[in-house]
Amino acid sequence: MSDAGTQHPVAVIIGMMGAGKTRVGREVSQMMGLPFKDADIEIEHEVGMTIPEYFSQYGEPAFRQVESDLIRRTLDGFGGLFALGGGAPMTPATQDALADYIDGGGRVIYLQADPKEAMERANRGGGRPMLDGGDADARWMRLYEQRDPVFDRIANVHVRTHGSTPQMAARKVMNMIEERVVHVGVVSADDYNVRIGEGAMNHLAPMLGDKPARIALIHTQPVQRHSDRARALLRQAGYEVSDIVIPDAEAGKTVTVANGVWERLGAEGFTRSDAVVGVGGGAATDLAGFIAATWMRGIRYVNCPTSLLAMVDASTGGKTGINTAAGKNLVGSFYTPAGVLADMTTLASLPNDIFIEGLGEVAKSGFISDTEILRILEGHAAELRAFDGASFLGTPLEDVVAELIERTVRVKAKHVSADLKEAGLREFLNYGHTMGHAIEKMEHFRWRHGNAVAVGMVYAAELACLLGHIDRDLVDYHRSLLASLGLPTSWNGGSFDDVLAIMHRDKKARGNKLRFVVLDGGPGRMMHLDDPPADAVEEAFRRIQH
Repeated sequence: MSDAGTQHPVAVIIGMMGAGKTRVGREVSQMMGLPFKDADIEIEHEVGMTIPEYFSQYGEPAFRQVESDLIRRTLDGFGGLFALGGGAPMTPATQDALADYIDGGGRVIYLQADPKEAMERANRGGGRPMLDGGDADARWMRLYEQRDPVFDRIANVHVRTHGSTPQMAARKVMNMIEERVVHVGVVSADDYNVRIGEGAMNHLAPMLGDKPARIALIHTQPVQRHSDRARALLRQAGYEVSDIVIPDAEAGKTVTVANGVWERLGAEGFTRSDAVVGVGGGAATDLAGFIAATWMRGIRYVNCPTSLLAMVDASTGGKTGINTAAGKNLVGSFYTPAGVLADMTTLASLPNDIFIEGLGEVAKSGFISDTEILRILEGHAAELRAFDGASFLGTPLEDVVAELIERTVRVKAKHVSADLKEAGLREFLNYGHTMGHAIEKMEHFRWRHGNAVAVGMVYAAELACLLGHIDRDLVDYHRSLLASLGLPTSWNGGSFDDVLAIMHRDKKARGNKLRFVVLDGGPGRMMHLDDPPADAVEEAFRRIQH
């Protein structure tokens, strides 16, 4: 874009005449304490006359030149909110400037107003040379038909304001601006974004791209309020929605459930141009992704995770799958979503214990890669452990959790980008999972995944310590940190022989040899431990039974 010291707008707002860009932009700037500029007002100051006067004296091409020059200067020197005139994004020079701005991390927000509402406002306001001459409504609609596809393509954030007051629209825009976005670039697969923030689900329709005729909305009963919202957003955007409710948690990840969904898609005539949206916890997004990967050899899908665990783990990374009698996730596919929408408002409905289990996967990412995660967990352990969804939104804890989600997703994105198919680097994401999956199987999936992984990490730490890869202090740190978050650090649910048999069926096992992921010297330094001595494997197991 330009040199590092230059300021850039926090967001640029585009939209049709009458969409409310100036009114909404001013509201947002007040809410966020940011300066606001309107390109049309700035142009009038610069040329010393009104835009209609400039149009009539010099014509549209001269005006568009003045406009594009001012926009480029403002994009490279203004740190607030910037609203463009209705036709500005149609100028190639402005399109290039906006593309550069987006490449540098900028947000171009397309304010999508209801055409009827926008048309009425545009006519009431007057002073719009593009509507002069003849039927103003007909001219507005002709411009809309030309501009809407261009605006849709140029913008990287879309905000529908149909039926919203300016204040409601402004809150939607503010939520989009404050969103955290993690780009997952996958070798040999499609790139996609994980969007984290209040109102992230508002991206659902734009993320589905060219409109499929039908959407299979796959969700569980406990997340009904969130699936209702997803359905409303999809129907507003003109999609036909098939509502598919699956059993909650691991009971939803079976061949029987998958087969029922396939039969439903077949009966309703789903084709390769249709799509799947998964709303719910990790099991629901795993199943939805598996359905999308296998129907017609792969159709588009978007994940809307509603639990902390799903946001940081199951929904990102392209692993989809179901469980069988032999074990967890043994049948599945690597298949990337079109995007992931981690809407923070869904966490408000989470019970405390389900929130806390998600911290197991968050801590794992701290141990394997981003040690700042461990520091954040330590510093906020008491508040995290006391999580109360009813009073969560709008508190400082929400920002802490959003940062933990972003950092954890970045760790996952780094490992997945390098290795979609899990041959090397990606395996480090399985820290704590070899024992964790065995515990889940032994407990018939009554233990939650994050809790099992927490014990699995303590096991892996004990094993690494026994073999001289880490010291006792680091094992004790695992125990104290996880316990401070309310996570379990021991398990007494079964015999070593039974656990060993399950670990031999683990996906990381090679032939008849066990394979573990362990720390080598400290957090962030990982290694594969192949075929460790049998007595150490058993002794580490004894140490998690206290």
